[in-house]
Amino acid sequence: MAAAAGILLPPLLLLLLLTSAALGGEPAYSCGPRSPTAGQYYAFCDARLPAARRAADLVRRMTAAEKVAQLGDEAGGVARLGVPGYKWWSEGLHGLSYWGHGMHFNGSVTGITSFPQVLLTAAAFDDNLWFRIGQAIGTEARALYNLGQAEGLTIWSPNVNIYRDPRWGRGQETPGEDPTTASKYAVAFVKGLQGSSPGVLQTSACCKHATAYDLEDWNGIARYNFNARVTAQDLADTFNPPFKSCVVDGKASCVMCAYTDINGVPACASSDLLTRTFRGEWGLDGYVSSDCDAVALMRDAQRYAPTPEDTVAVAMKAGLDLNCGTYTQEHGMSALQQGKLSEKDVDRALTNLFAVRMRLGHFDGDPRSNAAYGHLGAADVCTQAHKNLALEAAQDGIVLLKNDAGILPLDRAAVASAAVIGPNGNDPAALNGNYFGPPCETTTPLQGIQRYVTRVTFHSGCGSPACGFAATAQASAIAGSSDYVILFMGLSQDQEKEGLDRTSLLLPGKQQSLIEAIAAASKRPVILVLLTGGPVDVTFAKNNPKIGAILWAGYPGQAGGLAIARVLFGDHNPSGRLPVTWYPEEFTKIPMTDMRMRADPATGYPGRSYRFYQGNPVYKFGYGLSYSKFSRKVVSRASANRPGRPNRNLLAGLIPKPAADGGESYHVEEIGENGCEKLKFPVAVEVHNHGPMDGKHSVLMFVRWPNATTGVSRPASQLVGFSSQHVKVGEKTKVEMEINPCEHLSRAREDGKKVIDRGSHFLKVGEEDDEWEISFDA
Repeated sequence: MAAAAGILLPPLLLLLLLTSAALGGEPAYSCGPRSPTAGQYYAFCDARLPAARRAADLVRRMTAAEKVAQLGDEAGGVARLGVPGYKWWSEGLHGLSYWGHGMHFNGSVTGITSFPQVLLTAAAFDDNLWFRIGQAIGTEARALYNLGQAEGLTIWSPNVNIYRDPRWGRGQETPGEDPTTASKYAVAFVKGLQGSSPGVLQTSACCKHATAYDLEDWNGIARYNFNARVTAQDLADTFNPPFKSCVVDGKASCVMCAYTDINGVPACASSDLLTRTFRGEWGLDGYVSSDCDAVALMRDAQRYAPTPEDTVAVAMKAGLDLNCGTYTQEHGMSALQQGKLSEKDVDRALTNLFAVRMRLGHFDGDPRSNAAYGHLGAADVCTQAHKNLALEAAQDGIVLLKNDAGILPLDRAAVASAAVIGPNGNDPAALNGNYFGPPCETTTPLQGIQRYVTRVTFHSGCGSPACGFAATAQASAIAGSSDYVILFMGLSQDQEKEGLDRTSLLLPGKQQSLIEAIAAASKRPVILVLLTGGPVDVTFAKNNPKIGAILWAGYPGQAGGLAIARVLFGDHNPSGRLPVTWYPEEFTKIPMTDMRMRADPATGYPGRSYRFYQGNPVYKFGYGLSYSKFSRKVVSRASANRPGRPNRNLLAGLIPKPAADGGESYHVEEIGENGCEKLKFPVAVEVHNHGPMDGKHSVLMFVRWPNATTGVSRPASQLVGFSSQHVKVGEKTKVEMEINPCEHLSRAREDGKKVIDRGSHFLKVGEEDDEWEISFDA
């Protein structure tokens, strides 16, 4: 999302705004005793009516100018109807954020709970955790609204784009490269954010940025004018599933369209995407927003329409409801006057917008009288429970990548002195990632380690992660005089962020030479902790025996330093698993602009993600070590039919059809929704903790096809489910997952249609475990 701040509304829009300031610091609302509607009956104030009907009643009472004033993220008020102005743009990616216009931190609440950046949270593979984080962020947003510190409750999160290329500056914001993980994250987070109270939203979630968006600025090609050439197959099985899950399963009340062109059509001008897919196929009950200034860019950068009026018209007719920015507000009236846009088009958009505000309770009088959320206030922000959750999320996400000779966990009684070295060791900003707000408290890695070790010496080694100059001699001397050395290296927002892609996967500047020099000077093998959003090629550290352990800690949020220390000293058994493949530096030879997921052996194109990449990764998707030994095995494979077999009667009436890449397949559309429901079956996996520590364990279940190597349309393997469980030493416990063959065992053909191949499919829950065969054979 690009900044749209600093743009002034035109005079037409300077209507009387009933804001929180006008109400003496109270939240703005309509249909209450202070509203012009008091004492009169207006259907839009009747909470007994459906939200869409109420919204339509309000819209029909507005003039054309008043309607156009609603079409930007800072919507004008309608004083004569008691409608307050509204700010649609607020962010809650991993905590409420400075970004946007809707939230303020200058009142009784000056800080919020800052959770880990999303990619680290995703590494926990725990949808219950993701739900609770969304729930906490939604609670804090509603509390700020009740206090008059928010002028909106529409939160433009989560980002569920697929992390396709490791150089992408915004990959840190996403749940990773896998569509199943991103889909489950989307559902959990959205449900938490929007709340569970019937009939009223806690906040409104917005899933962004649809679709196939994952390039900022690479080799002179910017997201604002990039034409993403994407196959129907990749859209169907990689890029679209998280957005579909957001809407269909998560019931998200908003989807945001991306800046980029999709096969020559701007995403925000695609009726196929906004109307046919979002509303028609997926049943979106809510609104569609553009990314910030995306409508203006359709003319100014993409040259898609000849005039501003044509641009506004093509976007709104395609199904866009709201423009982040002022372009539609500035040119909407002239588009109406020129007949390029009809008032019916505007009414449709406003009905969708106001229906969401109705569901948020903005037209039910004072929001503090709301039974579900009216009681929330300052005491519900930065609660101890939320702080504990931030710590839990950070430590559950940390991934142990290397632990030679069991150097970890450290015995605090045996660590007389420690050297903490690195530019990320004592910088609070290193914990945040992007889209952050003011944390209510912060513990840096140095501060976390000081809770365990009395004698700690700190040296930054470099002035910043860019590490143009390294104080190698000083840092090495400190390392040589300490019992243990812990290095905090990695990246920062100067290397990866919105608007900035990386050009290399190596550690920046002189970091590698500094690490190697310190490792050589140290008494014992050193411990390397990486704070990065995206993956880095640390092959040198993986292979260096003087680097005893490597941890990836992402951007871990306000409690990150304590979480890292708890893992290092064994107060928490690491359980995180990588949600994205770590590629070697040679991968950067591949253009970021090549959107293909599947490998092309004929040209040497290696493919992308664990599903299709044919190279040798530095670390695999799903990789992560523990201080304990866990084993897994399938102990229950019963279905409603017979073990390992789908219902033959359901398939008996279907004729398998030849597949272009060999074999035969059943079409999911022909099986139908009811048939797919009947094909579902449960799988139970027994997890055994052989010790020596209690710990959490995530079971990841994959499917593979026996002919994946010969049929390029199939992934090498595909994650179909996961579940996390805390297991005590010596304990055996079961984790259960439901397999939906139509969803989990199907694949996308080149035309995007889903099919289930006739013959064998194999489920497995680990590299060393036996596979379980499932046969589809009428």
